[in-house]
Amino acid sequence: MDDVAITRRVSESQSERSEIIFPADANALGNLFGGRLMQFIDLVGAMAASRHARAITVTASMDHLDFVAPVHVGDLLILKASVNRAFKTSMEVGVKAMVEDVRKQQLRHVSSAYLTYVAVDREGGGITVPQLICETDHQRRRYEDAGRRREMRSGEVLRKKRLREQLGAEWNL
Repeated sequence: MDDVAITRRVSESQSERSEIIFPADANALGNLFGGRLMQFIDLVGAMAASRHARAITVTASMDHLDFVAPVHVGDLLILKASVNRAFKTSMEVGVKAMVEDVRKQQLRHVSSAYLTYVAVDREGGGITVPQLICETDHQRRRYEDAGRRREMRSGEVLRKKRLREQLGAEWNL
C-alpha cells in the first residue's frame, strides 16, 4: 500500500451560502435569531468540511462564535467558510458572515465562528482526512492559529474531564 499523504488546497473546499432574512427568522425586534444564524454557520461550515474530506462530516464543536452586529429582516446574509487546518480525522473550519447592502455593493461583517468537524464512515467511525495545502500568507496564518486554538480546546476538555471526575455524581447539580 502506498503511504503518500493525500492533500487538498484550501480553495478546493471553500463554500459560500446566501440567505434572505424573513420575519420567521427574526425576533420581536426584527433581528435574526442567534440560533438561526448558528444553523446557517453550521451548514456552510459542514459544506466546506465535507468537500475537503470528500466524506460525511459531523459537527464536533462550535467555538468562539462572535455576534458582531445584528442582521435584520430583509437583509441579504452571505456566509463564507474555509478549512483552516486538517488534523487526523478532524478539521477546523472558519466561517465569516456578512450582510450585503445590494444598493451600495458593500459588505458589513456580522459574525465569525470556528467549528470542528469530524469525517466519518457510514457506521460513524472516524476516517483520515487529507492534509491542507495553504497557498497564501492569510491561509498560513489561519493554519497556525487553528493549531493554537486546538491546544487551548484540548486543555479545556481535559480540565472539564478532571473536574467531573473530582465532583463525581454531583457534577451536574
